Amino acid sequence: MLILLPPSETKRPGGRGRPVDLNSLTLPSLVPQRESVVDALIRLSADEDAAARILKLGATQRDEIAVNADLRIAPTTAAVDRYTGVLYDALGAASLPSAARAWLGRHVLIHSAPFGPVAALDRIPAYRLGASASLPGLAPPTRLWADAVTDAFASAAPSFVLDLRSEAYAALGPVPSRVPSAYVRVVTEAGGGAVRALNHFNKHAKGALTRRLALERPRIASRVGLLRWADAAGLRVRDGERGELRLFV
Repeated sequence: MLILLPPSETKRPGGRGRPVDLNSLTLPSLVPQRESVVDALIRLSADEDAAARILKLGATQRDEIAVNADLRIAPTTAAVDRYTGVLYDALGAASLPSAARAWLGRHVLIHSAPFGPVAALDRIPAYRLGASASLPGLAPPTRLWADAVTDAFASAAPSFVLDLRSEAYAALGPVPSRVPSAYVRVVTEAGGGAVRALNHFNKHAKGALTRRLALERPRIASRVGLLRWADAAGLRVRDGERGELRLFV
């Protein structure tokens, strides 16, 4: 099973690893897109006003332009440790035992905007870029990434993909139709049999689910296998519309 996570806008600064090596990241077929985006971000950083406008930075966020300027020389850390926020606080990767962290490295990809999907333990620098930002000199993000990421997923040939990304990041790399997959929506019962999608608890639930999987490390190779594991684990996961899964909280 392969799990796809979204990134977070908030990130831990710094790191202790060597600068990012784009050729060493998971899904090496994406190196051309990664090189293009990193170079475009560095060029954009030379024009502070343009960078602030394109990246939608407020007056107190302009220091993040310098972060992008240093993308090729900045220290790195594991992607799963780089991100903060509700989902990653619930995942709590730093507190996981080594076997669980190793499982994350083998089974979890985090879909970043400048690097595309990277393995949880791939080392990346801090950066500022959202899924929808179009960089000067490059095609719009969906045109730049979508086909290349879909092809990379197809080449990886996972037995089953559990897609926990937001819709914005899912659009940057749809799972190939021939790869068995399920997109997860976090919902709660709203009464009268209706269900309501959640925002804050959506992120928390996805982080908690990923942590539970890393700790238990079940052998899941299909949608049916996931549903059986969830039932045994006391989690309420049900079939939803258009082949999606609903995670009830």
